[in-house]
Amino acid sequence: MRIDDLRIPESAKRVIIESGITELYPPQEEAVRAGALDGKNLVLASPTASGKTLVAELCALKHIIEYGGKVLYLTPLRALASEKYHEFRKYSILKKDSGGRIAVGISTGDYDSSDPWLGRYDILILTNEKCDSLLRHKASWIDEVSLVVADEVHLINDADRGPTLEVVLARLRQVNPDAQILALSATIRNSDEIADWLGAIPITTEWRPVELREGVLLGDEIQFKDGGATKIKRRVRDPSINLALHMVDKGGQALIFASTRKSSVSLARRAASEVEKLLSRAVKRSLESVSELVLASGEKTRISDLLAELIRRGVAFHHAGLSPQHRRIVEDAFRDGKIKVLTATPTLAFGVNLPARMVIISSYRRYEPGYGYYPISVLEYKQMVGRAGRPKYDKVGESVLIAKTDDERDYLFDSYILAKPERIWSKLGVERVLRSHVLATIASGFAHSEQGLYDFFNLTFYAYQYDIRAIRGVISRIMRFLYDENMIEVSGSKIYATTFGKRVSQLYIDPVSAIMIREALRCGASKLTELSFLHMIAHTPDMFPRLRASSKELDRLALFAEEHIDEFMFETPDEWADRLSYEEFLGEVKIAWVLKSWIDEASEEDIIERFDVEPGDLYRLVDTSKWLLYAARELAMLLGYRDLASQLTELRERVEKGVKPELLPLARLEGIGRMRARVLYDAGFRSLEDGRRAPIDELMSLPLIGPRIAKRIKEQVGGLVKAEEWDRLSKGEGTEQQALTEYY
Repeated sequence: MRIDDLRIPESAKRVIIESGITELYPPQEEAVRAGALDGKNLVLASPTASGKTLVAELCALKHIIEYGGKVLYLTPLRALASEKYHEFRKYSILKKDSGGRIAVGISTGDYDSSDPWLGRYDILILTNEKCDSLLRHKASWIDEVSLVVADEVHLINDADRGPTLEVVLARLRQVNPDAQILALSATIRNSDEIADWLGAIPITTEWRPVELREGVLLGDEIQFKDGGATKIKRRVRDPSINLALHMVDKGGQALIFASTRKSSVSLARRAASEVEKLLSRAVKRSLESVSELVLASGEKTRISDLLAELIRRGVAFHHAGLSPQHRRIVEDAFRDGKIKVLTATPTLAFGVNLPARMVIISSYRRYEPGYGYYPISVLEYKQMVGRAGRPKYDKVGESVLIAKTDDERDYLFDSYILAKPERIWSKLGVERVLRSHVLATIASGFAHSEQGLYDFFNLTFYAYQYDIRAIRGVISRIMRFLYDENMIEVSGSKIYATTFGKRVSQLYIDPVSAIMIREALRCGASKLTELSFLHMIAHTPDMFPRLRASSKELDRLALFAEEHIDEFMFETPDEWADRLSYEEFLGEVKIAWVLKSWIDEASEEDIIERFDVEPGDLYRLVDTSKWLLYAARELAMLLGYRDLASQLTELRERVEKGVKPELLPLARLEGIGRMRARVLYDAGFRSLEDGRRAPIDELMSLPLIGPRIAKRIKEQVGGLVKAEEWDRLSKGEGTEQQALTEYY
């Protein structure tokens, strides 16, 4: 079926054809024939790169241009949301029947707002959590939504992300029963069940644009599912690296999945010296510029230095420990074919699209703290191998598992290559998970009675699979808990959220976190400090990631806790009566200490070294802490603790910027950040007025500033610069990069 034959506006056809697509892939054609463009609900389950997003684009254009509708595109990850936003942006040149152009928007944060401004967009890319938050705030424009696209819908099976996606879909169907639902997924075993739950037509296919050859390496030979075999050279001891070198030798790229961040970095380091030998001079020159870009982006740390060094040699690693800027640089360079070998953690398989000619799974086991090593699921395996083969570039993509014995090779064939993915099961029926959603259902007015609650949860996938009676008892216990904690009140058969309960729901925190914050603010500490508040939020169940106190840290953390015992707002567990609780407490102390070091301007390098914290964990701690400190501030205002609210406001901003109080005015300037703010302050620029009066040459001469940043400072503080100085600035912009590199 050709694009020209589709019943979509001619203007939309032109944009799609100009992007290089003239014909539909088989799964796309099947979706169209099943009624995708006629408003039918569909569950499209097909392998990675089989064109699911184009089906969503076609449906979106139909809804917007012809019907004047609004589209929600839901993703589980911010990185994936960003990728989809850029894909949909190409349609912003199209005009609607109403005359205006199609507006594409994205929102992945700020969970305490109905964001009325989002109503002006025709296509909105949201994370599942952001959509849940908007529903809790009763965003008025939600009623205008006529198409909901749920990407990666198989993640309903995920214990962390799944329940929110499930509740969001149930809520949107409750609010907009006539909206079309398009659920996209990798191939899953029971897509017919998800389709039946959503009132949708299931389309399941194994078709992919690039042929996939799945195999197992044993020794120096890969045996493939199709009966073929390939010999590889044994250049080093690690079989993963030998496979990657084999592929680079053939002119391709390799993507190696490692089980942990540390192993991904270790693999990259060991591969680099060998990959470097296979690079041409031209490739090395292009990699040098990518390496310099890494050094010029973000704060200097061990990990940024290592990444830059490895990129020069044709290798990179990709995991949550990288800053967003560095992840984007790595992704772009890999897509452009510059980086030849990329090592990554499995989260990449569920995120951005980075295909390679060969995918190597270095280990099929995962380590889970407290549980040890366990085999990955077939679904996770299928997600990873789905990255094999680059459409339009490769005729065949190869995926390889690694075995040490004949018996293990047979096991891998039977358990993964020849196996079907597991069934998807709802993870909603857990009290810890349900608690927040029960409160939100009442607080947002989606249910006004106990029966209304059951009626709503009867719309969930959990109720479809298990029957609502399976969680009636859990919901009843949660209601009693919320009532006892003054979050809901009952009048006859009617249930209402209290002011406290409604605010907790809007703040998007666990009710238990809110109770902990409320009690801490009431009781306080004998000595109230920044550490008091940082430990308060570290103590809540919403704090993520949880840092564990390693055995070598216990004594140091215990001594720190003892020195600051009068600053904690919660009772310290007895070290000997409840050792487990005490070690959990020390983990919370570690989080608070890390955050305290951050706002005291310790460098990322120092924090990573002292606390054995991954950079990604530091970024996420800062992000989570900003949210929890904001929530604590709002609850303090609600409960009448205005003096504490003021302290929490400043502390939140310091956590966001990573600075001491005196740097806040400077750190607020766009493009400055904690390092440049400290450089300016130590050079005598203590206020915005100092910056306004400063000669431009003096600003430019400072480390990390340069002409471009100096110009930006002057523009923001309102300083006057003569025309001839601006001319000189424009000629000297190239020196900024040199100054930055010399400083590092």
